[in-house]
This record gives sequence, C-alpha cells and structure tokens, in this order.
Amino acid sequence: MKKMRRKFDSSFKARVAIEALKERETLSELAVRFDVHANQISQWKSEFLANSAAAFELGGKKEVASNADIDKLYLKIGQLEMEKDFLKKSLNRLGLS
Repeated sequence: MKKMRRKFDSSFKARVAIEALKERETLSELAVRFDVHANQISQWKSEFLANSAAAFELGGKKEVASNADIDKLYLKIGQLEMEKDFLKKSLNRLGLS
C-alpha cells in the first residue's frame, strides 16, 4: 500500500513555525502536537524567517489594488451625488421640499 503525502496549507505552516520560534516547547514536543516530523518544523521555521521581511515591504500589487478600489469608490460617490441632486431638484419642482 502506497502512503499518501499530506499537504499543509500556508496558515498551518506559519502557525507551526511561530510556535517553534516561541521556543516554549521542544521540536519533538511540537512534532507530536502537530503530527509533523521535527525536521519539517525546522524547515518551515527557516523558511518563515527567510521570508518574514516580505511582510513589511510595500507591495506594488497591493497599492494598485487599493488605488483601483479607491477609484471605484470615487465613481460611486459621484454617482450618488448626481442622484441626490436629481432627486432634490425633482422634490423642489413638486413643491415637497
């Protein structure tokens, strides 16, 4: 019988790496707790440390996405302002304001 490889998502790997960084438990204890080999935890810890600086870098893609969101919001504000003005004029014509 062939043993299937397990796949772990990035949030699980990060959680295990953070626990390893805290050093409250040994790698052996963490391995038992998370049902992962101690060598794998060491590898995830090293990878986490190597890539941790990326969390503080300003990503161009994130800025572009936020600028696109801001543009959408400004368009919506403009549309709502126009609708408000139209309704205000309509109410004035009917003498309801």
